[in-house]
Amino acid sequence: MDVGGADRLDDSSESAMTSFVPTFKLHPPAQPPHLLSRPRLLRRLDAVREPVVVVSAPAGAGKTVLLTEWSRGLAARGECAWLSLDAYDNAPGRLWNGILRAVHHARPELPTGLDGDGWAAEAWLEEILPSLVTGPDREGPLTLVLDGLEAITDADAVGGLADFLTRVPDGFRIVLSTRHIPGRPLPTLRARGLVAEIDRHELAFTSEEAQAVLTHLLGSSPAVDTSNALYEATEGWTAGVCIMGRSLARSANEGDAEGKLAHGRQAVSEYLATEVLYRLTTEQRRFLLRTSVLDELTSGPCQALAGDHAGVLLRELARTVQLLEPVAADPSAYRHHPALSSLLSEILTSEGSDSVADLHRAAAKWYTQQGETTAAVRHWTRGGDASAAAASILDAWEKAIATGGGAEVSHWLDLLSPRTVAVDARLCVVAAMAALCEGAPETAWRWLDVARLRQSGRETVGDGSTVSAAAVVAQAVACCLKGEVRAADRLGESAVAGTVPLTSWRALACTARGTALLWTCRYEEAEALLGEATRDAHAAGHGLALVRALGLRAVCALLSGRHELAGILSDEALEAVSSLGLGRHFVSVSAYVGRVVLLLDEGRIDEADRILTGAEATLAESPRTRSEPHIRALCHFTRSRLERTRHNTDAARAAREAGERAAAQCGSPRVLTDLFARAGGHTVVPPAAPRPQDLSLRERRVLRALCGPLTLREIASELYVSHNTVKTQVRAIFRKLDAHDRSEAVARARECGVL
Repeated sequence: MDVGGADRLDDSSESAMTSFVPTFKLHPPAQPPHLLSRPRLLRRLDAVREPVVVVSAPAGAGKTVLLTEWSRGLAARGECAWLSLDAYDNAPGRLWNGILRAVHHARPELPTGLDGDGWAAEAWLEEILPSLVTGPDREGPLTLVLDGLEAITDADAVGGLADFLTRVPDGFRIVLSTRHIPGRPLPTLRARGLVAEIDRHELAFTSEEAQAVLTHLLGSSPAVDTSNALYEATEGWTAGVCIMGRSLARSANEGDAEGKLAHGRQAVSEYLATEVLYRLTTEQRRFLLRTSVLDELTSGPCQALAGDHAGVLLRELARTVQLLEPVAADPSAYRHHPALSSLLSEILTSEGSDSVADLHRAAAKWYTQQGETTAAVRHWTRGGDASAAAASILDAWEKAIATGGGAEVSHWLDLLSPRTVAVDARLCVVAAMAALCEGAPETAWRWLDVARLRQSGRETVGDGSTVSAAAVVAQAVACCLKGEVRAADRLGESAVAGTVPLTSWRALACTARGTALLWTCRYEEAEALLGEATRDAHAAGHGLALVRALGLRAVCALLSGRHELAGILSDEALEAVSSLGLGRHFVSVSAYVGRVVLLLDEGRIDEADRILTGAEATLAESPRTRSEPHIRALCHFTRSRLERTRHNTDAARAAREAGERAAAQCGSPRVLTDLFARAGGHTVVPPAAPRPQDLSLRERRVLRALCGPLTLREIASELYVSHNTVKTQVRAIFRKLDAHDRSEAVARARECGVL
């Protein structure tokens, strides 16, 4: 067999065929009747000065429509050549014959060397390329539009075109329209600054443009809900908007809005199946179907679902299909376009729900192995395995809480059904700890009440503690956050006795009781327990308990007059805050306040003010921490001292009054007075408490009545005096007790023994 002869015959046949180029390929296609002129993109094209323009977007993005409209003005001046490419042109000879015919069609007066009948490597090097590179500049600028470049995949054809694009002469501009993101020579052109690019995001309709198209198709402006739902489903993809708009127009008098949108989505799916999915290889389609259950496509989970070559397929499809959107936070991760996701889901569901569940479970296993609990729980739930989802949470929650991730744990629990959480005492305790991490003790108490009802046997949760023992620890922490120091002391004592040393539960229990002892002025006992909490938190790796224990130990050292130790503990606490990223968490406030007091002792007022302002902002950003009154009072009193140091009498008085009110509410003002009397080296004289003899007998009678629910008019009736008399006596009581309302007056009276 004469193989060489066969090759020569094929070459001869191709040479004969390449001389013909259908006329319709040399003109832009007719514009659709619903054409929406887009001045923003036309201006963008007009402003381009680079010799190469790449318009790259998926099928139906409006590339051809845009370039057709833009090229009209150029064609009228003889400055535009057009060539529509298809699979027939996927050979070097046919491609260059088409290009030369297109150029000659636009400029018949160009040198006849451009009008050769055939193509060969020798002709390319000796005649065609030199003629093109010489350029048409003497005849005026010329723009060549190559529409459908994705059809050209032949290596020699791509190589020849790449050579030309890197040598485009003055007077020539090449516009490439393609469904694929080009490879060679686009990176080289980018590096040289020779290319301008218009991608799918620029081609997508804005919401205003989509509204205009729908109004034209429907004959009237669509309802806002319908328009928003359509735009969300298409994300401005041109074909999607137009197809759904026409579907709505056809069914204008049929069914409800949701039904019409469903018909539109079905029409979009059919378009995608024809134009995208069925043009892929079997391997590519299988990849898209199996990975359609993923919210984010990265090489790891894709390999778990679609095989070892999944990473290569992902990058290839992201470049060619262009309906896989890059995720902003991770350039190597992608997500499906909503329309493509809908199509893939329909096809996968038609194969049976078992296959969908199996894929979700396979994805969940991979995410579980990688420690990505959020994705694991989501896929376990979608795969119908609630017990595996709960197990993932129980394995990961403690580490998340230890680093301040209460909101993350709450999100995991929200992915489960409410019943799944409520029937499992362990999950109830986890929910309570997540609420405590976010500073919500009331929510935690509700979950602990459910846990007490559900617990059975000696189930363990977290670091080996039983559910009942863990619930006691959580109760003690909740009491601390609520400012109920006596209950916290009692529960904390029981919690410390019921937990194992060097565990996170022990660290939390010691911190809770140590905090209660601190706020009741038992400083030595508090220091001992907070020291144990520091040790246990270090051993268990519980950053939240560590920061809180160290910060409160620094305050304890200040109250004991041990400034050097306070400085060491403050440094250690702030280092832990920084390394664990807890600077905006409310547990860091005590560490900041301790540092502020030390800075004031050194006279570094501006630095102290900056740190205290940050601590106050942290409390303000966490409104739930208003339930922790002692810390808030600590901030008020620290601000008072700082302002006094600056000799700002007015500001100091206002801050002091706010601190006194907060201290009165938390029921433990002495510890705060001690803080500034001992730590500052100054004697702080608190406002003189009213003595019993300061209030008259009648004022005391009215004061006792204020403790109840009676109105002033009802109190006057009970005491057989006029309403005005009672109002006068109440004003006198407020003045003598330095109070602003009846609840504050009662609290002040109880504090100083008047009641």
